[in-house]
Amino acid sequence: MEVPALTAAELQNAHPGESSAVVRERVCAARERQRARGMLNARIPTGALKRLCALETPAQSLIAEAVDRAGFSARGVHRAMRVARTIADLAGLERVEAQALAEALQYRAYEMRAFAVG
Repeated sequence: MEVPALTAAELQNAHPGESSAVVRERVCAARERQRARGMLNARIPTGALKRLCALETPAQSLIAEAVDRAGFSARGVHRAMRVARTIADLAGLERVEAQALAEALQYRAYEMRAFAVG
């Protein structure tokens, strides 16, 4: 993932991020949610994606744009949906919101660009 450089003012005014202990708690809780659903998100079969990654209507529109405009394949969309499910789990959300899907699609788009260049 690309991260732009911060200015000196941004560095001086930066707020401290989450501690490792807090992040660990969120990750453990997310993994527990996945186990409660019966499988880790990375292992969700394609046939179960619609049920386990229930997308809100705005998120469904993002899928259409990813396919039609950005050239995502079905496999790429499915991978992004699994990542979005994980993002939602980390946030403690039952449904995959458009914001989580947009974030996941950005990761996937970056990966597609990185491999296309190489």
